[in-house]
Amino acid sequence: TATCVPCGSALGATWDPDLVARIGGVVGAEARAKGARVLLAPTVNTHRSPLAGRNFECYSEDPLLAGTLAAAYVRGAQAQGVATTVKHLVGNDAEHERYTISSDIDERALREIYLRPFEIAVREGGSLGLMTSYNRVNGRWCTEQPELVGGTLRGEWGFEGIIASDYGGGHE
Repeated sequence: TATCVPCGSALGATWDPDLVARIGGVVGAEARAKGARVLLAPTVNTHRSPLAGRNFECYSEDPLLAGTLAAAYVRGAQAQGVATTVKHLVGNDAEHERYTISSDIDERALREIYLRPFEIAVREGGSLGLMTSYNRVNGRWCTEQPELVGGTLRGEWGFEGIIASDYGGGHE
């Protein structure tokens, strides 16, 4: 058995970080009670197309709202002694050919829209993990972009946690 909680987009519609933190705490406590120590959540991808099949998992099309709610969820879950893995970094907003597609995103949009929820989850929430996406960004696999992983995540944000690829998302 498991506790049933609203999906990410329903939680996003509440605009309530305190509620999302409490839900993160409930999910974290339940995971810990079942012997799990890591959650593959929350999902903070930006709703850019109604055809993205996993939009229901994500909080919002607004990067500030998505990041704020993700940080709240992270704090609630990790207060229970369970690590979170914020996903799917980055530009994962299509289901069609999601294992091979390239999301072509200019630098400003990448930082202000796509990376912003992840940054808030790391800096304000203290997430212990991030998961990269299957897709490419600007022609290169997300898992194979040292300027993103080493430069932005580790360098600029000071992220010291685990960076995992999505299952089968590594290519070299």
